[in-house]
Amino acid sequence: MLNTKRASFLALAAAIGLLNSGCASNPATGGTNIVLMSESQEIKIGREAHEEMMKEGAAYPDQALQDYVNRVGQRVAATSDRPDIEYTFTVINSEQINAFALPGGYIYINRGLMVYLDNEEELAAVLAHEVGHVTARHAVRQKTATTTNSLLSQLAWITTGSADLAQASNLYGTSLVRGYGREMELEADGEGAEYLHNAGYDPNALLDVIGVLKDQEDYQRASAKASGRQFQSYHGLYATHPRNDKRLQQVIATAAELEQRYDLAPPDTAEWRSATEGMTYGASSAPAEREDNRYYHNKLGFTFVVPEGWSVERGSRSITTSADDGSGKITLTLQRYDKGSTPSVFLSDKMNAPDLMQSEPLVLEGLTGHTGVAPYDSGNRRLAMAYRGSLAYLFEGESTGGEFTALDSDFLTVIQSFRPIKPAEREPENRQTMVWIQAEPGDTMASIARGVRIPDAENQLRLMNGYYPKGEPRAGDWVKTVKTER
Repeated sequence: MLNTKRASFLALAAAIGLLNSGCASNPATGGTNIVLMSESQEIKIGREAHEEMMKEGAAYPDQALQDYVNRVGQRVAATSDRPDIEYTFTVINSEQINAFALPGGYIYINRGLMVYLDNEEELAAVLAHEVGHVTARHAVRQKTATTTNSLLSQLAWITTGSADLAQASNLYGTSLVRGYGREMELEADGEGAEYLHNAGYDPNALLDVIGVLKDQEDYQRASAKASGRQFQSYHGLYATHPRNDKRLQQVIATAAELEQRYDLAPPDTAEWRSATEGMTYGASSAPAEREDNRYYHNKLGFTFVVPEGWSVERGSRSITTSADDGSGKITLTLQRYDKGSTPSVFLSDKMNAPDLMQSEPLVLEGLTGHTGVAPYDSGNRRLAMAYRGSLAYLFEGESTGGEFTALDSDFLTVIQSFRPIKPAEREPENRQTMVWIQAEPGDTMASIARGVRIPDAENQLRLMNGYYPKGEPRAGDWVKTVKTER
């Protein structure tokens, strides 16, 4: 059952249900189609759905990658038949191999599909195909009930990660996942091929993407047969995009015959590798919810605020937070805490500060400690300690060129904000990421797969690199593999 956080999804359904049928010109084909909503209503539906997805954390938390994908998508969309609407391109934090478009120019690609793409042109091909769905207004040419169900089930799947909820919402029977039927898919292919060409990309990249999808289907079929399972394909893009379809090859060939663009730079393969390096592979925990002005120590599980104009340097024995202008610094070290001692005595003994001024207990979020100002030959210093279990966290703030009184508020900002990391802030352990390496002489997919901690590693690496079911890299070739971070 959908919970209250999904109430807005039902509002979307009600909004769509109130729309009236009408006729409108198809911007992509120039023909007339029966549609269920005006352009402004179409954009409103897409915008509301997009905002809900973003609020629920559907976006992959890598702004550099998001910017790169958006840049490629905007390059394609600018050449489309509807360049006047505002397009939004988003990478979804899902391992599922999929891409889709919502009404009004909201286009998505799962990181799970990006892992298997080989270059920017293939990325552009996926996005161009989805732009084709938007320009041809395929979503709004569906029946109201189908469109409503598609939106709600797709959103439920993305924002909850629940396969049961997706099944209950008839996810695997919706157009957004299965496609819009062969005629609409072919229409999107044709429009996408033209947009690719106009944007300076090779339209044949569409065939390359279909090859990636067919390899996945072949692998899943072989795996099912080996384990005695019945093979089921729920990705309609396999069934509706046969690579040897003569009509598909014709629309791509037609696009390739258009006037050549010489004013656009070819894709930079190094930029593609840089953008995708370190992308999460496989299942992922929810991304850590972290504040930009805080320092987080994942291993020891603590965090504190970094004052504006200050930076943190992590050493082997201490963590130092320093003013960028060199006026002061505060150093954090760890010691074993003697529970037979009070926090004030422990602080005075460990910091050699018997004459603490402004001495007072320190009550932090979930921690207890003590703080005060101690006079030293070099000037006053802000001292503090907080203990957690058997460890004591000791802070020492000192002037290195500025006035202590002016710096003390920044020292206290660090100290008073110190607390344990919350569960939602903790980075997942053993995260697996996609990395690029260059093949050495004698390397094979089998040898590269040794030590890669994923199921059926060799075949998975073959799929990632376009070598399935056979084929080997040459020395110097860039190869994708998977790294496990501990």
